[in-house]
Amino acid sequence: MKTILCYGDSNTWGYIPGTAQRYGRDIRWPKVMQQYLGAEYEVIEEALNGRTTVHEDFLEEGRNGMTYLMPCLISHSPIDLVILKLGVNDLKQRFAVPASDIADGVRKLSWKILKSDTGPGGQTPKLLIMAPPPLGKLTMFADMFAGGAEKSKQFSEHYRTVAEELGCAYLDTGAYVVSSDVDGIHWEPDQHIKLGQVVASKVKAIFDETA
Repeated sequence: MKTILCYGDSNTWGYIPGTAQRYGRDIRWPKVMQQYLGAEYEVIEEALNGRTTVHEDFLEEGRNGMTYLMPCLISHSPIDLVILKLGVNDLKQRFAVPASDIADGVRKLSWKILKSDTGPGGQTPKLLIMAPPPLGKLTMFADMFAGGAEKSKQFSEHYRTVAEELGCAYLDTGAYVVSSDVDGIHWEPDQHIKLGQVVASKVKAIFDETA
């Protein structure tokens, strides 16, 4: 059995746009991916609303993705593949960082994963970096994410560069999903289902390359 760890934020958690509620297992993209991959795979949802790449959030405790990464990898090891999808919360105005710095945060997390010995037999897990889609029209989060929509349009280019530098797999989710008009950040059910199918195909291709 292959173990896949999805390390992400609210869109991996399954945040319903405009609410603080969570989609059911039949909707959330990691669980949709699990359905398409089948019983030979175990998909672990390690998602946290508000999680950043490497930033301490003075308003929300415990959101630094770097702080929890190693304990998470160790507790779930051996891990065959880590899917990393973070960066949206770094767009919050209070962090005031450009898209290139957010990609650098992804790079730091990726190096931590690739230098770990939490894969099968004490080897390195495979890594799939996923760039979040651009933000939509911000409504209820407009002040919090002021200026973030323009920065988010640069994610695809910067994240692709990081993945190429590290020699790991890459997926631009913006080619497949769009953010909801309800809040401009989270995804409607059909987008989760679509992404789950796309990522399942990507995961199979990753493992087929090394079969």
